[in-house]
Amino acid sequence: MKKYIVLTAASLVLGSLTGFAAVDAKDVWDKQCKKCHGETGAADTALGKKLEIMDYTKAASLAEFSDEQLFTMTKDGVEGSKMPGFEKKLSDDEINALVVYMRGMAK
Repeated sequence: MKKYIVLTAASLVLGSLTGFAAVDAKDVWDKQCKKCHGETGAADTALGKKLEIMDYTKAASLAEFSDEQLFTMTKDGVEGSKMPGFEKKLSDDEINALVVYMRGMAK
């Protein structure tokens, strides 16, 4: 947990220096992620259930991945799954903001 807090704090500090802190991560989530991952990240949409998408509200699920891995999965997609890469749709700042937003979904 301490590692997550330090990484989140570091991300926010770096974000303020690079500009991603100004990104509205919820807006990006709603436009790009919500269709499959759901409003809360629980993957409780029809498509999320069909594709058996990871539930981001479960801290144990997110604990399996570093921030860097979540960033790469979002940017490049996940091989062998239906998760597309968003390299052409989202900036690095938007993806970094999404990583912080996803971490905040965990209970």
